Amino acid sequence: MTATSSVPDAASRPRRRVDGDWDDRLRNTPIAPALSGHYSAVIPEGYKRDTSPERALADLGRLEALDDGAVDLRMERLPGTAGEWRLTLYVAGRAASLSEVMPILQSLGVHVLDERPYRLTTAAGIDCRLYRFTLRYPDHVPAEPLDEADFARRCTDTCAAIWHGRAEADRFNELVARAGLDHRQVTVLRAYANYLRQGGFPYSADHIATVLGAHPGPTRALVRLFEARFDPDGTAGDADALRERLERTIAEVPGLDTDRILRGYLGAVLATLRTNHYLGGPGHEPDCLALKFDPRRIPELPLPRPHFEIYVYSPRVEGVHMRFGAVARGGLRWSDRKEDFRTEVLGLAKAQAVKNAVIVPAGAKGGFVVKRPPASTGDPAADREAHRAEGVRCYRTFIGGLLDITDSVDRATGAVRPPARVRRHDGDDTYLVVAADKGTAAFSDIANEVAAAHGFWLGDAFASGGSVGYDHKALGITARGAWESVKRHFRELGLDPRHDDFTVVGIGDMSGDVFGNGMLASRHIRLVAAFDHRHIFLDPDPDAATSYAERARLFDTPRSSWADYSPELISAGGGVWERTVKSVPISPQARAALGLPAEVTRLTPPELIRAILRAPVDLLWNGGIGTYVKAATETALDVGDKNNDAVRVDGAEVRARVVGEGGNLGFTQRGRIEYARAGGRINTDALDNSAGVDCSDHEVNIKILLDGLVGAGRLSTAERNALLAEMAAEVCRLVLADNESQNQLMGTARARAVASLAVHGRLIDHLEREYGLDRDLEVLPSKQEIAARRRAGHGLTSPELATLLAHVKLALRADLLAGPLPDDPAFAEHLAGYFPQRLRAEYAEAIAAHPLRREIVATVLTNDVVDNGGITYAYRLTEESGADNADAVRAFAVVTAVFDLPGLWRDIRGAGLSADLTDELIVLSRRLLDRAARWMLTQRPQPLAVAEEIARFRGGIAELTPRVAGWLSGRDAAALRTRTAALTDRGVPAELAERVALLLDRFALLDIIEVAAATGRPAAAVAPVYYLLGERLGVVPQLMAVSRLERGTKWNALARVALRDELYDTIRALCRDVLTDGEPGESAERVIDDWAQRCAAKLDRTQRILEAISESGDRDLAALSVATRQLRALAR
Repeated sequence: MTATSSVPDAASRPRRRVDGDWDDRLRNTPIAPALSGHYSAVIPEGYKRDTSPERALADLGRLEALDDGAVDLRMERLPGTAGEWRLTLYVAGRAASLSEVMPILQSLGVHVLDERPYRLTTAAGIDCRLYRFTLRYPDHVPAEPLDEADFARRCTDTCAAIWHGRAEADRFNELVARAGLDHRQVTVLRAYANYLRQGGFPYSADHIATVLGAHPGPTRALVRLFEARFDPDGTAGDADALRERLERTIAEVPGLDTDRILRGYLGAVLATLRTNHYLGGPGHEPDCLALKFDPRRIPELPLPRPHFEIYVYSPRVEGVHMRFGAVARGGLRWSDRKEDFRTEVLGLAKAQAVKNAVIVPAGAKGGFVVKRPPASTGDPAADREAHRAEGVRCYRTFIGGLLDITDSVDRATGAVRPPARVRRHDGDDTYLVVAADKGTAAFSDIANEVAAAHGFWLGDAFASGGSVGYDHKALGITARGAWESVKRHFRELGLDPRHDDFTVVGIGDMSGDVFGNGMLASRHIRLVAAFDHRHIFLDPDPDAATSYAERARLFDTPRSSWADYSPELISAGGGVWERTVKSVPISPQARAALGLPAEVTRLTPPELIRAILRAPVDLLWNGGIGTYVKAATETALDVGDKNNDAVRVDGAEVRARVVGEGGNLGFTQRGRIEYARAGGRINTDALDNSAGVDCSDHEVNIKILLDGLVGAGRLSTAERNALLAEMAAEVCRLVLADNESQNQLMGTARARAVASLAVHGRLIDHLEREYGLDRDLEVLPSKQEIAARRRAGHGLTSPELATLLAHVKLALRADLLAGPLPDDPAFAEHLAGYFPQRLRAEYAEAIAAHPLRREIVATVLTNDVVDNGGITYAYRLTEESGADNADAVRAFAVVTAVFDLPGLWRDIRGAGLSADLTDELIVLSRRLLDRAARWMLTQRPQPLAVAEEIARFRGGIAELTPRVAGWLSGRDAAALRTRTAALTDRGVPAELAERVALLLDRFALLDIIEVAAATGRPAAAVAPVYYLLGERLGVVPQLMAVSRLERGTKWNALARVALRDELYDTIRALCRDVLTDGEPGESAERVIDDWAQRCAAKLDRTQRILEAISESGDRDLAALSVATRQLRALAR
């Protein structure tokens, strides 16, 4: 596109009169006679005056080469001038306005001294324009000596790139002259600047460009370093040496801002892992620039810093995709926050990371912005379509950039296939999956189409929810999952949404997935008010059945709004208003429903929305987008959602009894905590609406499995698609079981929050110390705040417990994946149980070979252990025994299997008991789990051989359990009857009550089986001796006294555990002694009496001391320790 002759022509000399000589001279140039005749007639006189025929020959040649709509550029230095250049722009088919051209030229850092336009028609009849600009660069720019041809090429290439939309017109283009760069090198620097600024870099783009231009040496060095690290042809020298020289150079530059900017660039380049900059080879320019970062190596970025981040830049679109692990997933959002989309995505990614604690992948999130939206035409329908079309184009570019630098897999061999011409500074990275989010709900097929074009191995598992996938709105899965939280909260309040009418206010409208499905979750909803971005809906006294039917009609009506709600079905005093009206009349009925003072007769829309958010109802259901509730201590700036600043309220002002967070980020975390401390019932958005990501996770992993079968010829694509659809209902059941399980755990955690505060505090410390938890970022209380809550008798709030739960799961899963446990065949059933029954039955071998089998096993185990064992189970076990998390999981697996705890838990939860009684029974069952798991870690070889240990104990425990109650006697039997009666009196079925009351007595069966093995006696013969000996020595009262000891500090907790273990060790040792001395076949009473006679003196002394302790009333640690030592002294 360039020519760089410095030969002068008429344009550089004074104008002269044009005569016939000009046309003759043109005919004498090497131009076709037909063209000569044509142009002699059409060339304007002004052009002839300004241009020599010889120069015209070059211009006409360029014009003849242009197709309609094309452009060309030529740049040359003007001789005899101080830094002046001529740029000629050739445009075919239309005129170019100065408003188009001047920003391009000015972005190069030049002064435009003169502009001369010409119009002429080519021999092919194309109407063309030729624009000649005289330019002047500042002194010493570009620096001499100068390769004029190379400089002209770089300038014209830059102008052409801007003209065609491949580059932006900004001050970074001055680096073409000031630093000797080409436009693609400038693009790299511009992209890094934009990324750093999105990450909070405190400098404007112009200031950064100015600094780079003022320091061309370091700027060129930064580009060379980038090229040395990523050019697959390796032409730019040794990267390490370049880095060292650049660091020395930066150390010598004056000025703090300059140092920070250059170091910011250096750090970002060194933190870059991959780029698509060289895709396609020399001369090829990708549609966008994609840069993959390790953000943890960029100190300029705010916390939290993801493990991986891809930034995609082009003049048309920018976006980021963040992952908090190698295997991670989350949705892609069409953002409207051009200036801080990374901040928005980071907030969503942080929530997603916590939400994904329940599924296989870690958290991820992406977002993109449309930088050049189409201009309005005044036709709303046409504008909407044009806006969507541009969004789709940008989405395609964004997805393509992500895939450009992502490894694929050869499904036939399993070999990793890195992308061509991408130099990798990280390991294999094959797992990239995305999902829909705000603005991209219908884009999954588009994403999968782009993935297919890239040959990406996941096929249509890349983007879940496409035309062959699970439609979340049709399944209602996200809302159904969040409704499990609502049901649990209501259950704790004694309200049954299946049978009891209840009042609701909501955020959203019936056309939306989460809001619409949520408001159809019960026929007893009385929706008194709702709002979205368009309307406000008021129905002060709705009929539950009538309003349900109308909401269902709206849900089934495409693109419905509240304005479509039938007015005659709205109760007196209600209505629908656009949010653009000046004010809304407030009827007496509306005042009553919203709990407003009598003097309120009119409210502006923002005032009315705030009143809705504060309404005294049973449920606030959030199914919309935006943050509407904060804490009183937070400012609008803290919240970061400008669109809703005018309608936001504080958590303590919300009077709804329960909040269901179907949407994301409706409350700030501090707002949730403030609401919960004021008595409200709420979890977190991450916990409530996790069913959507859970469903997508199942879809992706099922597709990976089925695609392998398709590739092996065992299924056709049609059969695969039919099977996927057939399993939708079962996938929903599997997903909702996760939501139900987590909510059951949250219920017990809330019930025990005050009693567990000390261990919760130690657990937070542990996560902070060992796993990088940032308690400030996660809004978890400081040590001082925990101490203050202990003094006040308060525990963690439900939102804090939900956050703690998520981080416990993330830490446990990470530890399991770091070791061999997921490969243990003993856990194969956990892998199979993740998939629907038909897959388990027909494709078991394919499940066993699933590429993500380790991740699935680790996830399923983590959910099982934490949901059933409790938030602190693994931590307490490791704290008490010195074991690690994997040991705690092995112990859990053995204990739950040998005592059939899952069966007990199912029976407890299915007994129809109140929430508080159910929680109480679950907590009682965990006492057996805790003690038996600790026993496994202290009494059996480590690491536990799970399958072998289950085989060793399960049969014996199952055989002995029905006889345990009959072996108890005296005080122990009476205590069992008392415990059982206490439960049956509260409505627990008799059989279940006795099973729960016997739990700790059954714990002794582990010792009994071990004593049987050591003595060679049948376990059924050992058991009566063990239980009778314990009753004679008063072991159970001692154990109960130990359980009542203070457990606040770590050392108190460890002392309690040690004392309890010593009591159990003592009775086990004494039982072994008694049996060793006795004769086989003798009754328990006989062998114990014989033993008592043999050690009468020691036994008498021990009993006197125990009686003295009992009479004194002392049951502190010292007294119980003395009692335990006395019992221990009886053993040989």
